[in-house]
Amino acid sequence: MARRQTWMVAAGGLVALLGALWLALVWFIPADEDLAAHAAGELQGRLGVPVRLGALHWRLLPVPAIVLEDVATDQPQAITVKKLTAYPDLLALLQRRVILDRVELDGAVVPQLSLRALDATSRGAPAEAGATPLARFVFRDLTWLSRHGVPVVYDGEIDFDPGWRPRQAVLRRPGFTPATDLTLTRQGQDDRWAIRSQVGGGTADGEVQFQTRADGRLALDGQLRPSGVEVASAVAAFNRKPVIAGKASGHTVLSAQADTLVGLAQSLHTKTVFTMGASTLLRFDLDKAIRSLGREHAGQTALDAVSGQMDTQNTPRGMVTQFTGIKASSGALSASGKARLANRQIEAEFAVDLVDGIVGVPLVLSGPVDKVAVSVPRGAVAGALLGTAVLPGIGTAIGARVGATLGRLFDSGPDRQPARRAGNGPLSGTGRPCPSLR
Repeated sequence: MARRQTWMVAAGGLVALLGALWLALVWFIPADEDLAAHAAGELQGRLGVPVRLGALHWRLLPVPAIVLEDVATDQPQAITVKKLTAYPDLLALLQRRVILDRVELDGAVVPQLSLRALDATSRGAPAEAGATPLARFVFRDLTWLSRHGVPVVYDGEIDFDPGWRPRQAVLRRPGFTPATDLTLTRQGQDDRWAIRSQVGGGTADGEVQFQTRADGRLALDGQLRPSGVEVASAVAAFNRKPVIAGKASGHTVLSAQADTLVGLAQSLHTKTVFTMGASTLLRFDLDKAIRSLGREHAGQTALDAVSGQMDTQNTPRGMVTQFTGIKASSGALSASGKARLANRQIEAEFAVDLVDGIVGVPLVLSGPVDKVAVSVPRGAVAGALLGTAVLPGIGTAIGARVGATLGRLFDSGPDRQPARRAGNGPLSGTGRPCPSLR
């Protein structure tokens, strides 16, 4: 009987304690309206743009949480959040301190163009030494909208160390096969992270490190080792149209410097030296383009090997991609050249050799990526054929280059400029649109 009374007293004490805790929470927790006004002000102060909150309320069961719904920045392309749930540290909350155990985001749209307005204030308030304002951030159905309106959906989670340093972060493309994901793991207490990623059925592992320099500028450096990446699949994973299919391997160096985190992302530069084995150039027949002087090029080109260097440079106006030292070969032809892609405009020059004696014929691609113009100077092919007849072997290459030079001279008159403005390529009268290379 005494033991039973003891348990009853203990149970009664526990109920009283829980009741007191409940009353304390109700007493210390501000009203939803006050929280909404405070949250909107905090967000606007941190982001630098007005923020609208559809609803904000407390949820005490099964565990205390703050729920924000229908959040949107006041911008031409709004950053929107369908639902954001924050789970506060109760002990810290009773001490009037805000420390979040976990934040979960369900449904959001982040337009790339809208981030530019956040650059000036993206530093935020520095975290106290040894403090972890947020332990874990989980996001689902987050849509990244590129500057040209291409949507890509991501899921992921980030576990934070003090000072907003990610201890581990995972980013994945849900529902895409083969698996496309990236994992960052912090190396000890250094600002250095190992990278493990899967893309296109291959891997791209490496390391990245972050520094805050003496002058306050931020710097990012790293390396990746792409291996066995199927290019067409990798590009399709991010809702882009592939130009070439085949497995690539190589080495990537990345770097960035800026004053803010947003600026750091906008200044990211990568340099990738790559090689590919058996490949297929999609939606473009090189042999047909040369023989028809650019009038016909629909089809595909089988290649035995491709190599070169790809440089990407993020800028506030978008990414600029340059290909240099490109070399491709197959049993029917070989080609070399360079290309530049910026603001959905492509400019490329290649020299193509065919096995039946036409050597060094210039092939020029230019214009918007959804309507690229292909140009082959008529004089180049005529010169190549003449060179073969007059002086076999070396005469072919000389004839092609002389013919190409004469073609440029005769095509550089006043009628060339309207053709360029109309998107018909740099060589008037020979450009023809080809399928999208986006």
